[in-house]
Amino acid sequence: MKRGLFSSILLFLFFSVSAQNVNLDYYLPDDVTYDKEITKPSSILGFEVGEWHVNHTQVVQYYKAIAAQSPKATLITYGQTYEKRPLIMLAVSSPKNIKQLDKLKEQRGGLRYPDFKSDLAGMPVVMYMGHSVHGNEASGVNASLLSAYHFTAAKEIEEDLENIILLIDPAINPDGINRFASWVNSHKSYYPNGDRNNRELNEAWPRGRTNHYWFDLNRDWLPVQHPESKGRIAQLQEWLPNIVLDFHEMGTDNTYFFQPGIPSRNNPLTPAKNFELTEKIATYHAKYLDKIGSLYYSKESFDDYYFGKGSTYPDIQGAVGILFEQASSRGNLHESDYGKISFPFTIRNQFTTALSSFDAATDMRVELNTYMSDFYKDAKTEYTEDDDKAIIFGAMEDYGRTFHFADILLQHNIQLYSLEEDVTLNGVPFKSGKSFIVPLDQPQYRLVKSLFESRTTFQDSLFYDVSTWNMPMAFNLNSLSLSSKILNLAKVVNVSNGLSFKEGKVIGEAGAYSYAFEWDEYYTPKALYKLMDLGYQLRVSHKEFQTKDKKNYGRGTILVEKGNSEKTDKAFYEDLKTIAAKTGVNIYALSTGLTGGVNLGSPSISVLKKPSIALLVDDGVGSADAGEIWHLFDQRMEIPITLMATHRMSVADLDRYNVIILPTGDYSILGEKEAEKLKSWVQKGGTLISRGSAMNWLADNDIAVFNFQNPDYSDTTSQKQYADLENARGAKVTGGAIFKAKLDITHPIGYGYKNAEIHVFKQGNQFLEPSGNPYANPLVYAESPLASGYVHPTNLAMMKNKGVIQISGKGKGKTIGFVDNPNFRAYWFGTNKMFLNAVFFGQTINNASTR
Repeated sequence: MKRGLFSSILLFLFFSVSAQNVNLDYYLPDDVTYDKEITKPSSILGFEVGEWHVNHTQVVQYYKAIAAQSPKATLITYGQTYEKRPLIMLAVSSPKNIKQLDKLKEQRGGLRYPDFKSDLAGMPVVMYMGHSVHGNEASGVNASLLSAYHFTAAKEIEEDLENIILLIDPAINPDGINRFASWVNSHKSYYPNGDRNNRELNEAWPRGRTNHYWFDLNRDWLPVQHPESKGRIAQLQEWLPNIVLDFHEMGTDNTYFFQPGIPSRNNPLTPAKNFELTEKIATYHAKYLDKIGSLYYSKESFDDYYFGKGSTYPDIQGAVGILFEQASSRGNLHESDYGKISFPFTIRNQFTTALSSFDAATDMRVELNTYMSDFYKDAKTEYTEDDDKAIIFGAMEDYGRTFHFADILLQHNIQLYSLEEDVTLNGVPFKSGKSFIVPLDQPQYRLVKSLFESRTTFQDSLFYDVSTWNMPMAFNLNSLSLSSKILNLAKVVNVSNGLSFKEGKVIGEAGAYSYAFEWDEYYTPKALYKLMDLGYQLRVSHKEFQTKDKKNYGRGTILVEKGNSEKTDKAFYEDLKTIAAKTGVNIYALSTGLTGGVNLGSPSISVLKKPSIALLVDDGVGSADAGEIWHLFDQRMEIPITLMATHRMSVADLDRYNVIILPTGDYSILGEKEAEKLKSWVQKGGTLISRGSAMNWLADNDIAVFNFQNPDYSDTTSQKQYADLENARGAKVTGGAIFKAKLDITHPIGYGYKNAEIHVFKQGNQFLEPSGNPYANPLVYAESPLASGYVHPTNLAMMKNKGVIQISGKGKGKTIGFVDNPNFRAYWFGTNKMFLNAVFFGQTINNASTR
């Protein structure tokens, strides 16, 4: 066919159906008859699919109707979002299979065990269909309505349903979906023109991509820090699907992408057979998209490296993950390089690849079940050839961080044991009750290796997402690989069925002279704030002291007294017990102020002010960074904060806050007036915490002193291959790697840390020159900083001994700058405390230690 003729046909397809005259026949195959007893989507929605953007409530209503009508379907509710929306999926199969789903799930569980005698030829294949993990990629959730209708009402596939179970998850991110649908529907014109400048196509900050706390849920399949992910991963571990479909959208000036991705960027832990199966399935997509005349491509974008994405997590589970990326209409009609893309057109493409995937799964059923069985057999073989037989991890001083990592492992169906006696291995002590052992002789062997591995050599230098995710480094835990299973060497308890958080307690009686708790445990900031909120006096010790029972208390220890509270000693004691239990923090009664080291009335013990915190959000601010901070305070520490829109800076009374946080972002929206106002606030004694590019804005406006250095990528080569340009430029980007840093644990920013060596996660090429005042650099990169992941050699050379955290002073106040993100994706528990130390202890930092 001539190119011009094909282009004309394509443009006709883009224009042929608008949202105003779409009908169900536009989407459905023309060779299929449908059961009239099954309700069509429009009967529930009140409009045709693609005419308006469906909201989550409407999706749930339709799925409930289908489940009530069809013997081929049952509705599964697997959780609830932060905004209290139900997380659902529709299981679709033959009526016989629907009646015995529990039995079929149990049979599938045997695929993970090499000695399981399973009937692979008779076992149904399972395909999970996940839609719109990004809420503003709306073609997915709207296409899911068509899938629910087609797969329950189509008469021609009834025989096929005997051999397949579909798990149709219509809305992985209900909160984001609703945010986006509300925006688009509120700005919809009945006669759209597709103008890129239209308000409908340019949604307001933070946009609908993310969940309630502005997290990208497609990066949370591995960390599982949010309810949407926790419920979904639990279902996947229960069902063990053979194929996982992940419906997305990409930039408007594109066509349609389906995997395989770029071959050189596959994770080396993923078997080559996975790529072969993905390629084979791709031929089905091509056939179906050819039939409707849609442009598409494969193998040139995206990758399967990070196991925390929806299309890659299945690859380490013996399944095949498949990413679909549809050029987005971002509303109802949108101009593009290929013509005007209509919303119905995007929905049809997504539904079409659902049909092609169904055919592939049906035809390849035995091959896919065999592959999963072989995946775990091969993992068993790899284990027997591995010198490592178990991994032990823990933190001597902190149960909280250790618990939360253990909880992640358990959510992935990883077998886990709790250490019940103290041991020292290779000179590293591991404490009873605060350490866990992961045996490698288990089905999830490959996933465990992924979570614990450090890798610094790669086949490719470009990554769609991060290049490493070593969890012990993220949690700041001691970790050792062992040549023995250790289960025979120490007392352990199997906790694979679940783990409960340990409560703290008050050691001592009511009416003590004072009470103290060390700053070691993860939830000490929560305990501190709750006691402040009750009106008690809280102080922090900047020097060590010892009590008569020879117990040593380090820097950062918190002293608690009744202060001006009128509560009785008994009521005070009960409050301490309640807070200790909830936070896991042990609080000790002190009988006298005459302690060794400094006494309890020492000027080296500072009275703390309760933080009143404003977090800047809205236009210009990086929503992911802001959301991670909001989540840390709101969900973890239960500390109320004000989300202050940037445009409020000019009118807000800043004196009501003693801590203001600027996440990374572009603050050009703030003018000279706002800059002077913020500078004055700092000079009067405020604590300003800044992250990433916010530090540049503060330096440019003389609010703080930070000096940065740009890497030198100059090249004297006279000619290079044009074809290599994209890769050469991309290789210079630090997309996500882990680096070693040196922490001053005597500095208030370092309180609660026992070891000066810590790992930080870095994205981007911001390099901070150390301050001339050596006391102003509490955290700097190590001389040999790379711990795990990819970094360009020029960037690595730039990092050595550069600043990670720096303190700038102005007047009575301080600005604390964080180059790297201490709250990355909510799973970098190991560096959270440094950020919280800035909030609680920034007020106490000696001005002589600032730059």
